[in-house]
Amino acid sequence: MNWETIFKDIKDKHDFTTMDDFLENAYAVKTVYPARKNIYNAFKYTPFDQVKVVILGQDPYHGPNQAHGLAFSVKNGTKIPPSLRNMYKELEADIGCTRITGELTGWAEEGVLLLNTVMTVEDGAAHSHKGIGWETFTNEVIQAVSDYKAHIVFILWGKPAQSKRPLIDETKHHVITSVHPSPLSASRGFFGSKPYSRTNDYLKAHNIPPIDWCKEVLMDESAAD
Repeated sequence: MNWETIFKDIKDKHDFTTMDDFLENAYAVKTVYPARKNIYNAFKYTPFDQVKVVILGQDPYHGPNQAHGLAFSVKNGTKIPPSLRNMYKELEADIGCTRITGELTGWAEEGVLLLNTVMTVEDGAAHSHKGIGWETFTNEVIQAVSDYKAHIVFILWGKPAQSKRPLIDETKHHVITSVHPSPLSASRGFFGSKPYSRTNDYLKAHNIPPIDWCKEVLMDESAAD
């Protein structure tokens, strides 16, 4: 099984013509993130056979030079956003790992699928592409990972991510939840939740190599304009 086959199955099952037309127009007349060629980077950098962990985000960052197709990640050289800064604080407290950049390509290459449930956004307008069809697509992606794989760790931060929990077969996968790492909620249960070590404990218990959460890799600049 691979992403190409899964995408074909999804598109055979659902008609995305309206979404495709919407995006065609949006990219033509507005500023939309990420760059069109980067929309599917989560799948490019984490092939289906390498997925070990899924972290769900909501929609991409809506400021310039931030989103590049991986949930929570920002391009190298961009100021680290508050939620990601809190993720890094917990990472350091949990496993003693200090990261330099806000780019999470290293995690993606380790097998962490960084999936936004809505995969595009208009400049300066959070949630502007909610309801155009992405949720249908990403629900099917989550379902496919659950159906075709075993012993995946799904990390669901905040209520929107946790609403996807029914798509996951918890008899063969592991779900880690907490409040969102946003500054609005992190102190109410994200800090101290140890998601990184708990993920690796589960993987090791199932003889799966753990994630190197400290791994720093920068996306090829030609792919990240």
